[in-house]
Amino acid sequence: QVQLVESGGGLVQAGGSLRLSCAASGRTFNSYVMAWFRQVPGKEREFVAAISASGDNTDYANSAKGRFTISRGNAKNSVTLQMNSLKPEDTAVYYCAAALVPPSIVVPIRGSYDYWGQGTQVTVSS
Repeated sequence: QVQLVESGGGLVQAGGSLRLSCAASGRTFNSYVMAWFRQVPGKEREFVAAISASGDNTDYANSAKGRFTISRGNAKNSVTLQMNSLKPEDTAVYYCAAALVPPSIVVPIRGSYDYWGQGTQVTVSS
């Protein structure tokens, strides 16, 4: 079992930055691929970024490439999403997710994730 708690959301102007954090419980955190997804009302939850359990592979949605960076600290049981050059269309509830997969695998598919946080709101004003 893994419990995930996100933090760091808020209101920011377009062009600004935010850093989201996800704290995970459990002693086997470094066995899980970690990801960020986001969702706006009326739309499906979409993939943003993922990092492998080993930390050596990452994957990003096209909308996030070049602006967002995912990283993990296995010693601290945490994963972060650094978001730069934010746009109004980045406004969403951001969710942290975890899945138990082999060490170097990254998974951009929502249905592959077993554990989810409660979400944190990110609002980007124009």
